[in-house]
Amino acid sequence: MADLSVNFAGIKAPNPFWLASAPPTNSGYQIIKAFEAGWGGAVWKTLGLPTINVSSRYGAVNYGNTRMAGFNNIELISDRPLVDNLREMEEVKKHFPDHAVIASLMVDTREQWIQIIKDVENAGADGIELNFGCPHGMCERGMGSAVGQDPVVLKTIVEWVMDAAKIPVITKLSPNISHITDPGLAAAQGGTDAISLVNTFKSIVGIDLDSYAPYPVVDGKGSNGGYCGPAVKPIALNMVKELAQHKDINHLPISGIGGIETWRDAVEFILLGATSLQVCTAAMHYGFGIVREMEAGLTKFMDERGYNTIYDFAGKALPNVTEWKNLNLKYNVKAEINEDKCVGCDLCYIACDDGAHQAIALPLDGSRIPSIIDENCVGCNLCSLVCPVEDCITMVRTDDGKENVTWQQLTDKDEIPSTFNDKRAGGNGHYVPEPSKALRSK
Repeated sequence: MADLSVNFAGIKAPNPFWLASAPPTNSGYQIIKAFEAGWGGAVWKTLGLPTINVSSRYGAVNYGNTRMAGFNNIELISDRPLVDNLREMEEVKKHFPDHAVIASLMVDTREQWIQIIKDVENAGADGIELNFGCPHGMCERGMGSAVGQDPVVLKTIVEWVMDAAKIPVITKLSPNISHITDPGLAAAQGGTDAISLVNTFKSIVGIDLDSYAPYPVVDGKGSNGGYCGPAVKPIALNMVKELAQHKDINHLPISGIGGIETWRDAVEFILLGATSLQVCTAAMHYGFGIVREMEAGLTKFMDERGYNTIYDFAGKALPNVTEWKNLNLKYNVKAEINEDKCVGCDLCYIACDDGAHQAIALPLDGSRIPSIIDENCVGCNLCSLVCPVEDCITMVRTDDGKENVTWQQLTDKDEIPSTFNDKRAGGNGHYVPEPSKALRSK
């Protein structure tokens, strides 16, 4: 059976599923409850000088019948006294010595960093996570994402911490930056033991149409918050990939964060190089018990593929992630409709005719089963994505697989289209209905 245990930069845990630093890790009570449910580790809610939070604190983006597809918060770091957090941290380690307890920290001066590092080490923390990501409240005081967006300052603070710390240090990065490799490289140069990402995205999730204030509304006003949840997963995956492929960063262990809710999400992060996984929104939405499904699913995936540990497939997808210029221009697929499964909703026709390449025709005999116009189909996938019936529309390869020509190869041979009306362009000669055909009949 698969062994899910991890050793992340020297921090050991029974599995890679850790709670991210957030409201679910605000107390020893919650973390013990989480460990009882099956979580392998927890990053304590960020400790620093106590602050004052507002009410209310959370907003969400719902999509269709899905609640909290995106989640927004304006809550700050822990507002509980440091002494209480340290006492509870000791209590957690007493009951769960083999689980990972990481102290998330955010302070200002070098002296404060040195002192709080000593405090959490004395409380038994297995590691430290530097919170350089919070995009609201704390950044206005020169902390959080204000540090994450300034590689020079980030590197300096990492160096301070590395000089003082006796336990592993993880640097948590802000995604609110043009190139995630810039702070990642600064953290590596500062000597960090590992990197975690992503923290939340600066966001406004909506406007209250009565008060005209952003959600969550605080006495008629609002502020940008930090966005997370399933909606951010694609961006988080890309940023993890960016670091995992960087030659000066990829020697560092990466803890993946951002929209992880299922075992498949977890596998995808691992395939892109993450070797621990941090979860927040899913635990807030469904409770700590969600880890059981993630753990069972990951185990089943590993057993079926013959992987003994997550390190057997960590980063396995990275060689297949390349730049667009290296993709095969001769690879060709076309849509194929299974008439037996088609329910005649015509969503594929509407999507293709209005939003793509006019490659689907409706029958003239009164039937509602559409057909593919092969010569127009460019294999864009849109029809298969909008189809509500599983495997009704599939994409079938039509080339013989013998040719591999990329944009880079054409560029090197000076064979790319070079004028506005160049006949070498990919869409040259592609059928498009005359504009007048779009006019309504009168």
